[in-house]
Amino acid sequence: MIETRPLLPMAGHTRGKRSAVTCQLKCDSACAGEVCNTTNNEYFRDIAGAAMGRRQLLGLGAAGAATLVLGGGAAQLATAPSAAASPLGSAATRWWHGSQLSFQAIKPVDRLVDELTVPAGFQWQPVIRWGDPLFKRSPGFDPLKQSAAAQAQQFGYNNDYTDIVEIPGSRGRRAIMFCNHEYVNPAIMFPPSLDAAETRAISRAAHGLSVVELRRSRAGKPWTYQQGAPLNRRFLTDTAYALTGPAAGSELLKTVTSPDGRVAFGTLGNCSGGTTPWGTMLSGEENFNGYFVTAGTSATDKRYGLTSKPTNLGWEQDEQRWDTRNPGYQNEVNHFGWIVEVDPHDPQSTPVKHTAMGRLKHEGANVIIAEDGHVVAYMGDDERFDYLYKFVSKNKYRPGNSPAARSWNKKLLSEGDLFVAKFEGDSVSEIDGSGKLPDDGRFDGSGRWIPLTRNGVSAVPGMSIAEVLVYTRLAGDKVGATKMDRCEDVQPNLRTGKIYVACTNNTNRGKAGYAAADETNPRNENRDGHVVEITERGQQISQRFDWNLLLVCGDPSKNESTYFGGFPKDKVSPISCPDNLAFDSAGDLWISTDGAPSTIGFNDGLFKVTLEGRERGRVQQFLSVPRESETCGPIVHDRDGLVFVAVQHPGEEGSWAEQRSAFPDYVKPGSKPKRGQAALPRPAVVQVFKK
Repeated sequence: MIETRPLLPMAGHTRGKRSAVTCQLKCDSACAGEVCNTTNNEYFRDIAGAAMGRRQLLGLGAAGAATLVLGGGAAQLATAPSAAASPLGSAATRWWHGSQLSFQAIKPVDRLVDELTVPAGFQWQPVIRWGDPLFKRSPGFDPLKQSAAAQAQQFGYNNDYTDIVEIPGSRGRRAIMFCNHEYVNPAIMFPPSLDAAETRAISRAAHGLSVVELRRSRAGKPWTYQQGAPLNRRFLTDTAYALTGPAAGSELLKTVTSPDGRVAFGTLGNCSGGTTPWGTMLSGEENFNGYFVTAGTSATDKRYGLTSKPTNLGWEQDEQRWDTRNPGYQNEVNHFGWIVEVDPHDPQSTPVKHTAMGRLKHEGANVIIAEDGHVVAYMGDDERFDYLYKFVSKNKYRPGNSPAARSWNKKLLSEGDLFVAKFEGDSVSEIDGSGKLPDDGRFDGSGRWIPLTRNGVSAVPGMSIAEVLVYTRLAGDKVGATKMDRCEDVQPNLRTGKIYVACTNNTNRGKAGYAAADETNPRNENRDGHVVEITERGQQISQRFDWNLLLVCGDPSKNESTYFGGFPKDKVSPISCPDNLAFDSAGDLWISTDGAPSTIGFNDGLFKVTLEGRERGRVQQFLSVPRESETCGPIVHDRDGLVFVAVQHPGEEGSWAEQRSAFPDYVKPGSKPKRGQAALPRPAVVQVFKK
C-alpha cells in the first residue's frame, strides 16, 4: 500500500507561490523552513547608472530563441544586426525582421479550470506524455500495471526544461527533443494496490532526462515523437556522469560509489536548462537537498537546506547513498547541484557535470559567445535571498561543425572563471518596500561581477578552489553578493546582448529578521515577482554592468505596485511569478509562470513581452495551462508557426481516488480510454499551432 501523505508544512502558508503539495514534493517545503542564507550582506550604494549601446554577438541561448542554422549536429546562430558583420549573411539579417506569430491575447483563466486554453485560431496537441514508450520493446503505459522496469523505458514524470532542435539534412522533418524530469507525485501516480517499495523504484526511474526523436511530414507541421528511434535515450539515477573541472577528484567528491571523485551517478531535481552553440543541452540540478538524509548540523548542510529528517520519497530505505550518515557516503550529496551537459546527437556519449560552474540550486544555465570568442553562461540560484552567477570560459569557442571543433567546444565549460553579482541602485533613499516607482521613473542602477575563481584558483580568502566550487553559496556569502528574490531562469537576448533574470517571488522580503527591500528587489513580501534587465558594460565578459527592472509583476487592477516597462497598466495581461524565459525570432521575450493561482487567482500561463519601441513592457497572454499545473520549458518557433510548453504537475492536489485533472487526454470517469490514454493527469509536452 502507498503511505498516506503526511501533514503538509506549507498548508495555509502558500500566499506567495504554489500549492502546499507542490512545495512539499518539489522543494521539500523550503519556504516553511529556515532561510538558508542568514548572512548580513550589504546591498546598495548610491551610484549613477550608465547606458550601453548594442553590440554584435554570436551564440545560442534559450530554447526556441530563434530559427536555427544547423549542420553536422551542431546548432549555430549569428546575431549580428547587419549582414556585413554576420557570417551567415542575409539569412541572419532576415532573422530580425519581426515575429511571424500574431495572436489575440487570451483572458486570464480561473484557477479551478482544467483546460489548456489557447488563442482564437489556434489548437494544441501533445507531443509526448508521461509513460509514453521510447524504445522498440518498451511497454505501453498502463497506470494499473506500472513497474520500475517499464518506467525506465518510458518518458519520465514532470517534464520541465525542453528544447527541440532540427536534425541536419532532414529538411525540417526530423528533430531531437531534450527534456528533463524534475520530481514525482506518488499520491496521484500510483494505485493503492501497488507495493510501496515498487512505487519508490518507479519514482526513481521517473526522474532524470530524456532525449526523444521527433518527425513530421514537412516544415511547419506539428511534430510526432518516434518510438524506437535511434537517438532516443533515458538518463536514470544509476546513469554515470563524468565530473569535470577543478573540483573533480577532490576529497570533497570522493565516496563509496566514486572512490576517485570523478564519477557521479544520476541527476536529480532538474529544472531549467539551455542549449549551447555546439549543439549540446544543459540542465540545472535544483532541489536536490530533499532527496538526502544528512546529519543536518554543519554549516554547509544548513546552507544547502539539508536535514536529518526522513525524506518525502523515502529512497534511503532502499539505497544507502541517500543517507549520508552511512559510512563512506558523507560526500554523496556533493555529487548533486551542478550544471549537467548532454550530447543528444550521440547516444553513446557520457554526460558530464561541470564543477567549474559551481554547486548551488541551479535553475539552469544559458550560454552566449562573447565578442572575443569566450563562452559566457548565466545562472540563477533558485532560493529566497540567494544569488545570480556568471561563468566565463578559459578557452575560446571554435566555429564550425567538424569533429575537432565539436570535441574542443564540448570542453569549454570545464575550465573558466566564476563570478557572483553585486547590484547597486541609484535611488536608494526612495526605496521603502512599497514598490513605489522612484522619482526618476525607473528602478535602475549598476553592478559588478565579483570573482569567486580566477585562472583556476580560488578568489575567495580562506577557501580552496574545491571548497569554492562545492560550497559556492558560502563563497557568495563571503564576498557580499546581493540577495535576490529567487532568481530562476536567466537568459541572454541574442539580438541585443541584454540579460533577463526572472525573479519569481519572495514573501519573506522585508519581514523581521530578513533582508529589507532594495532597488533590485523593491517590494516587501514580494508575492508576484519581477524581471531584471541587465546590460553588460562594453562586452559580455565585462565585470561591470547596468540594470533596470523590466517588469514588477502582478494584477494591475488589484495591485498598485506593478510596473510594465512604462507601458500603460490598463492594457496588459496580468502576470505573476515569472519562471522560465525564451525569445522569439524578433527578440521579444516570452515568460512562463509558476504560482499565479495562489497569488492572482488565475492558472499559470505563457506570456509575450515586447522589449523595444513604444510597446516596451506590453504583456500579452498566449496560453493558460490546466488547474494546479505549471508552465515550463517554453519554445517559440514563430517562423514555423509553433509554440511548445511543458505542462508540469497538473492536478497536483488530487489523489488516486479523487483526481483533480484529466489533462491531456481528458478521459471522462467511467468511459473507456483509447489506446495509450488514461483517466488520470499526465505531465506532457504540448505544441500549439494555427488551425
